[in-house]
Amino acid sequence: MRRFEGKRILITGGTNGMGLAGALRIVKEGGQVAITGLHQQRLQQAKKILPDTSLILKNDAGCEADSSALRDSILQWGMLDGLWLNAGFAEIGSPESVTAETFNRMMNTNVRGPMLQLSALSGSLNTHSSVLVTSSSSVYEGAAMTSLYAATKGAVIAMVKSWASALAERQIRANTLVPGPIETNFRHFLPEESRQNFESSVVSQVPLGRIGTAEEAAAVALFLLSDDSSFVTGSQYAVDGGLIHY
Repeated sequence: MRRFEGKRILITGGTNGMGLAGALRIVKEGGQVAITGLHQQRLQQAKKILPDTSLILKNDAGCEADSSALRDSILQWGMLDGLWLNAGFAEIGSPESVTAETFNRMMNTNVRGPMLQLSALSGSLNTHSSVLVTSSSSVYEGAAMTSLYAATKGAVIAMVKSWASALAERQIRANTLVPGPIETNFRHFLPEESRQNFESSVVSQVPLGRIGTAEEAAAVALFLLSDDSSFVTGSQYAVDGGLIHY
């Protein structure tokens, strides 16, 4: 397939996991990609495996000034046919463990970040382009240790529904990807035993009985970013092996 021939797609949080898997597949399907990341080593690794035509930027979704810097870089690179706001992070803990600092840090990256990025980049979106934001099945799981993270990802779903209405007059679509347990580096901040226990508890509830791959999540993301989904907007697409039902 050459669904992205002649198209430019920006993926925030694109230096690893499903973001990088999506970038590689877009290139394979004829597109050009811009990706952002925060960690220098991952940025360098991505630079080695993506074509020279790719734009690779250090950018912090939680930093207000970086949204303006990202806009300026994209203005020089070219108009966008797709925008996948994928950058985010998680910290888990009991409700009693939440502090003002952890609340602000996670809200800044997971909610304020994509909101300001869309605001800054809206003028760089072509007519008939697609916006995709990564949420999480945590919104629907009701897990005891994920209240703050789930709240940020619930906010994402709400704002994308409004974006779908606001952007429709420009024939721009906006949808949400809702990954369940996906094998990425996302939960590697946990100690190994804690991570395995957490993943095992989630996987035990997955009808397909396994964790998904980054490539499987990226495949659904690329459907939503491509013209294959030209009549889809304001929707949530779960990639979770049947974990949630809404």
